[in-house]
Amino acid sequence: QGYALAQAAVDAGALSQLVAAMHAHLGSADVQEWACGALFSIKAGNDAQGIARRQTAAGAGALPQIIAAMHAHQDSAAVQLRACGALANITAGADAQADARRRAAADAGA
Repeated sequence: QGYALAQAAVDAGALSQLVAAMHAHLGSADVQEWACGALFSIKAGNDAQGIARRQTAAGAGALPQIIAAMHAHQDSAAVQLRACGALANITAGADAQADARRRAAADAGA
């Protein structure tokens, strides 16, 4: 099955909905923790679809929203842990767009 469920979630619009939920509920550590965990899982995979999921997440505004969650919940180890995982996954890779994703994360305050 691999990453078929992650791809199905992306195809259904999950990334933009996750980012919107994070924005709307920035004050909720629980929302930020679970959304970052979902972003971590959805962006996994090193195949062409995994790379495309990373790009889609970056394009949906996930990077600045993850950083915002980290700033808003500095005292929450759970948010920090999941946010770090999501950042690591979204900026990973050696594909042509990987450097741009890493620059975008840095520009967002990572």
